[in-house]
Parts: sequence; structure tokens; C-alpha cells
Amino acid sequence: MALARPNTRRSLPVLAATAALLAGALSSPAAAGPGPAAARPPGKSPVAVGYGGAVASVDADASAAGIEVLRKGGNAVDAAVATAAALGVTEPYSAGIGGGGYFVHYDAKSGEVSTLDGREKAPLSATKDLFVEKGRPLPFADAVTSGLSVGTPGTPATWDTALRTWGSRPLGEVLRPAQKIARDGFTVDETFRHQTADNQARFKDFPATAKLFLPGGKPPAVGSTLKNPDLARTYDLLARQGVDAVYRGAVGRDIVRTVRKPPVDPASRRVARPGDLTEKDLRSYAVRTQAPTRVSYRGLDVYGIAPSSSGGTTVGEALNILENSRLSRLDRTSYLHRYIEASRIAFADRNRWVGDPAFEKVPVAGLTSQRFADARACLIRDDAVLTSPLPPGDPSGQEPCAMRGAPAPTPYEGEHTTHLTVADKWGNVVAYTLTIEQTGGSGITVPGRGFLLNNELTDFSFTPVSPGVHDPNLPGPGKRPRSSVSPTIVLDHGRPAFALGSPGGATIITTVLQTLLNHVDRKMPLVEAIAAPRASQRNAVATELEPGLWDDPVRERLEAKGHVFKQNPEIGAATGVQRLPDGRWLAAAEKTRRGGGSAMVVRPAR
Repeated sequence: MALARPNTRRSLPVLAATAALLAGALSSPAAAGPGPAAARPPGKSPVAVGYGGAVASVDADASAAGIEVLRKGGNAVDAAVATAAALGVTEPYSAGIGGGGYFVHYDAKSGEVSTLDGREKAPLSATKDLFVEKGRPLPFADAVTSGLSVGTPGTPATWDTALRTWGSRPLGEVLRPAQKIARDGFTVDETFRHQTADNQARFKDFPATAKLFLPGGKPPAVGSTLKNPDLARTYDLLARQGVDAVYRGAVGRDIVRTVRKPPVDPASRRVARPGDLTEKDLRSYAVRTQAPTRVSYRGLDVYGIAPSSSGGTTVGEALNILENSRLSRLDRTSYLHRYIEASRIAFADRNRWVGDPAFEKVPVAGLTSQRFADARACLIRDDAVLTSPLPPGDPSGQEPCAMRGAPAPTPYEGEHTTHLTVADKWGNVVAYTLTIEQTGGSGITVPGRGFLLNNELTDFSFTPVSPGVHDPNLPGPGKRPRSSVSPTIVLDHGRPAFALGSPGGATIITTVLQTLLNHVDRKMPLVEAIAAPRASQRNAVATELEPGLWDDPVRERLEAKGHVFKQNPEIGAATGVQRLPDGRWLAAAEKTRRGGGSAMVVRPAR
């Protein structure tokens, strides 16, 4: 097991939210989750403070599932798996056992941070030309809705590995809340209905998907109850047989059959290309245990996920670039300018250097070194804007202000992942981001099993991003595609300060970075740092702005410096937890994005 101990030589006080600011939100019973006999779905609150542990996710039923496990004596890992399994029911277009993810864990006894890479893998037969036909890359839409895009799922193995390594409850026990939700149903909200409507054209072409998500041939009505008895039975099978049911058993055989011959409605004109996933691919899948990335920022130790995700290296590099900027003293224009430019530089380096380390030599130490960041930070000027796409630097050479070779633009990544953050009464913390890639994944539901298959292999570059320059993210046999997932745990003097993460494809990195800066440098309470309007620069000509910044006078001041912007209606959907100085936990989620998130604690403070 790869572990990392915190740097305890440098310290800042834990940044605490003001209790008075939260008092109104904490008066709601929703903060504690539903009682054992709750007749209605639990309400949503974006913030909760109390004792006994905390859960923050996008969905109230899922957060309540985690709280239920904590109440019964489970630890943070048990609750994280319970919450994730429930999200597989209520957020099936973003997560589920047909996908993968990345798990970051803080162990209160040892003070160590560990990570699990549960990313999906390409079939062992895959080549660099996986998405090339007749010498040309496939149209993205054709690749997405196909068996060709489906990677070997890693989520069941991640749950099993996490529980066996750090958990205190068996898989069957922590699956019970999710199994009940799947059997009895959950209440459809506007976000779920809207996501279904957006996918209706492709969902209707797959009978198993249409039967589950298009009752009567239409998206389910807001307020209706959606049941998934097939998934309830699948969870029951996993409870009895373990994850071997997926990797060596009947569920796995059904996955392989579905990928190799996607079950398209005979009346449909859709051509769903088959994939080459085999039972051998499932049998050979293993979660990767590895050391986290770590950088020091303002005396805090910031831990993230190492490659195959680019999240930890890219967030870490940007923080190192900003380490010598006194962001807390800058006006908003200067602060946002430097944040945008640091993001631009870090993405230029990410796109060139990060891929699956089992296949590529990824310079993690160089990318996360302060020396390399200082050599890149000198590119930032307060009176001018860098031009994108920006060429990368060389982490091995570390020449000040030097750039190497052709730029590598950021390819598209699906934006509808999901993130959960959990803490328990012993002080253990989990930040876990899981995904099936874009909304609805491949669009293909495994018949009789109740879950969608991922389309994660479209996160590979179809062809080299920069012709003539080595691309570390081309497909390969058993290779993991590069991710932007960025679950993050921040320690202060070796103890948890806060943890956070977000969905959003490549915008995950900028969401986590900006939220962290808002909290640490701009002194925002965690829930306000999450709620603040976002900007996302990913080495592109234009920086994306949410409406809150688009309509802000700061945009004109940044444009006067030379920044170019375009609107993005919604960037990310973060959650986090924070340890307060008096020992209470604070859970924080979105106020409005994706319909608002759900923060809960075991025993709310009154």
C-alpha cells in the first residue's frame, strides 16, 4: 500500500467557518438526515455542522445513506462506499458500478494519506488506433454511444479494495441503503428529468435503457418515483457473492456480452460499434494503490491523486506557481488574473506530460516541484495576458520562463461525474470522485442488471493532439485514459483541515483549485468558497466564466488586460468537509449548481 505522511514542520491554523453564519442553515432537521421511518425523501441543505461524522454529496438520499452507516458505527470508508452505491441509483448518469473513479483516504491513527486508482482500463487488445477508422479519427458522437468506448469498470473493485483495506463493515452491509433505494424508488427532481431529456434521443435506441429511464417512452415526470429493481438485485448479488460477480461471474459475462454486441432496438437506425472487452479483461483488472501527490501551500499539506489522473499534479503545480503571490492582499481583478494564468500554465504542462504511468514516463516529481513552478511562474505578468495554446515547460530542465515544443491543447472530457466527501467521529476522511464519463455514459444499460456502462475510453486522445509530438494519452492495451479527477485532502500540522472535490471533466481541476484558493487565500467559509462563481482556463484562447462573473464588472477589468472570455452556464458541483477547531465537522455542498447539494452530519449542533 502506497502511503504518504504529512509534513508537520510548517503549520497554519485550520481555517474555520463562522458559526454564526451557519446557525440558520443548521436549524433544519435535514442536516441530520431522515429518521429510520422517514416517509419522504430527505431535504437538502448546502451546509451542516455537528458531531459524529459528516457526508456531503450532490444527492440527499445518497448523503443519508452514508449518514445511516456512520450512525450504526461504520467509519468514513464504509460511509463513502454506501454513499457511492446510493449515487449509483439516484445519479446513474454520473456514476455506478459500470464506471470507475479515484479514492483518497486519510487514516486518523497513522496520519497517513493513501490513494486508490480505480480508473477504467482499455481492453488488452486495444491499440493506439482504437478510435481511428480508414485513417481518420471517429466522430466523437459515434465513439461515445458505442461498445468501443467502454473501459473495464473499476468501481466495484475500488469499493472492495477500500473496504478490505480500511473499512469496518462488509460490502453487503454498506450496500443495504442503496439496495433499498433501488427497490423502493427515489423521487425524480428537475435535474434528473433534464438530464434524461437531454439523452432521450440515444436512450430510446437501447431497449434496456429506455425501459428503465424512459417510462412510457418519455422522461420521468418531476415528483414521480423511479424504481430500479434490476439494480437492487445486482446489489444483492454483490452482497452475497462479492465483486467476483462482476470480475469472474454472471454480471461480468453480461457486461462483456453487452459491450461486444450492443443491444440496439431493431427499429433504430443507430449504428453502435461493438467493443472488444473480454472476460479476461475483467479477470485481470486490479485497482492501483499508489502514493498521493503532495505540495505545501501556505504551510498546509495538499494531497491529491497521482497519474493516471492529472488532477493532483495540475492542482499542485498551479498552487506552487501561486505560492509566492500574496493573493489575500490582491484586489479581485489581480487575484483572478493570477489564478487564470496559473491554470493556463499548469494545463499546458499537464497536456504534454501526463498519461498512464504504467505506459508513460510521467515526471510527477518535476511537475509538483517548487523549483519547476518558479521557473514557470515568471511567465506571469500583471500588465499582460499569456497567449494560448501555451507551449509546455520541461520539468527536467526547469529553465526560467522556457517553453518546450509545440503546445498541446486540452481535449474534450465529459463533465458529469460526481464527488462525495466523508469524515467520521474518529477523524478519518475520504474524498472520492467516481464517474461513467459524460452524462449517461455510453447510453447502454446492461440488460437485467440496472446500470449504465461508461464511455471513459473517449478520454483518450483519438490521435496525437499536436502532430509530430509524443502524446502520452493515446490508447494502448490495458491502458488507463488520463483523467482530470481531483479528490483532495488538506492537512494542517498533520491533522485534517478540509477535503474537497468536484465533477466537471477538465473543469474539475480549476473548480478544486479555485475553491481551495477562495477558502485559504480569500478567507471564504467553505460553503461560500464552493458557491462563488467560477472561471475555468485550460490552456485555451478563451476562459470560461459562469454568469456570476460574466455579469460582474471584474470581467471588463480583466478584458482590459487582454483576457478573452466565453460563458459557461455551470462549472462543477463541489462538495467538501472541514474539521473545526472545537472538534465539530462541517459538511458543505453546492447551494444551486445541479439543483443544490446535500450536506449532513450525524448529530447537528444546535
